[in-house]
Amino acid sequence: MKALVEKMVKALVERPDDVQVNEKVNGEQLLVEVRVHESDIGKVIGKGGRTAKAIRSVVYAASMKEQKRVRVDIVD
Repeated sequence: MKALVEKMVKALVERPDDVQVNEKVNGEQLLVEVRVHESDIGKVIGKGGRTAKAIRSVVYAASMKEQKRVRVDIVD
């Protein structure tokens, strides 16, 4: 899941070298934390949160194979 999120986010931002994606397992849930440069945060969230919602939708669909809940957080 980490590689999928990282590839999507790096395609959106101007500073792909500053993208950090971390995975944490919390019981039955997988938490994916995304950190980007402060100037790129708006590109990852998108207008009205549309881009972030789209990223979460793709990750949700991809996680159906693993049968594990996945949560994606965009961290400041």
